[in-house]
Amino acid sequence: MAQIGYIRVSTVDQSTARQLADYSLDKTFTDKASAKTVERPQLKACLDYIREGDVLHVHSIDRLARDLRDLQDLIEQINRKGCSVKFHNENLTFSTNQSDAMSKLLLQVMGAFAEFERSLINERRLEGVAQARKRGVVFGAPKKLTDEDIEKMRADVEMGIPKSKIAERYNVSRATLYRALAA
Repeated sequence: MAQIGYIRVSTVDQSTARQLADYSLDKTFTDKASAKTVERPQLKACLDYIREGDVLHVHSIDRLARDLRDLQDLIEQINRKGCSVKFHNENLTFSTNQSDAMSKLLLQVMGAFAEFERSLINERRLEGVAQARKRGVVFGAPKKLTDEDIEKMRADVEMGIPKSKIAERYNVSRATLYRALAA
């Protein structure tokens, strides 16, 4: 019976140090990606690695799943392998021998709260973006090309200059050139 840890932070510059630091684990898998991202290679590796009798330790429900359906699917997948999942923050454990109604209710309630919390965070983020835009904040990378540059590019295209040469001259990718010409 191995003690396996799964740790996830949303961005590469966030620290994983606070998650599961106080627990003795045989192996740990760490993803640095948003939970809404389907591509979590270390989670996949973790699910492939675990064996019957293992316990998967996770800091909190929101570190494992994107939403309630994802949470239920992951726990079911882990339990089918004969493994348990322990969420330390919520002090909940879900194992193959815990298929009672109360365990299922707790899982759904906690998962729903985690999903609700993410929705609130996203709403606040969107409100903040809207307020910032009203104040004149511009998001995204600055434009690489001016309107004048785009007009010169169109003239170059009409003269028959290869688009790869035009892109090279303006130090942009061909994709950027095509987008600029299409606008």
